[in-house]
Amino acid sequence: MNFNAAQPIYRQIIDDFKKKMIRGELKHGDRIPSQREYAEMARVNPNTVQRAYREMEAMHMVETLRGQGTFVSADEAMLASLKEEMAQFILNHFVAEMNALGYRDRDLIKMLEDYMQAKEAENQ
Repeated sequence: MNFNAAQPIYRQIIDDFKKKMIRGELKHGDRIPSQREYAEMARVNPNTVQRAYREMEAMHMVETLRGQGTFVSADEAMLASLKEEMAQFILNHFVAEMNALGYRDRDLIKMLEDYMQAKEAENQ
């Protein structure tokens, strides 16, 4: 995993798990790597992974069962909520950055329409 210096690593770990859950790569009941395994795999400090896992538990995304491991506990309603939350964040960031470049909202709509039409034509 490549980490971005602009955001804390533990947040990026959480976002990575969110995306995997939303895409269905991780499902309710799936075991995720132990904190030590994940730290070694991602080459990050184990304390950083511990913080990410603790946050995910507080959000009820995962559940740790003593002696058994950590498992995905997010249900469909939570996944839908996470997906909407992440989409809104990305959209807000996109609009703010484009506005900072001087684009107006109607310019963005036109750009998106053109982009989507080009993608549609590409897929035909």
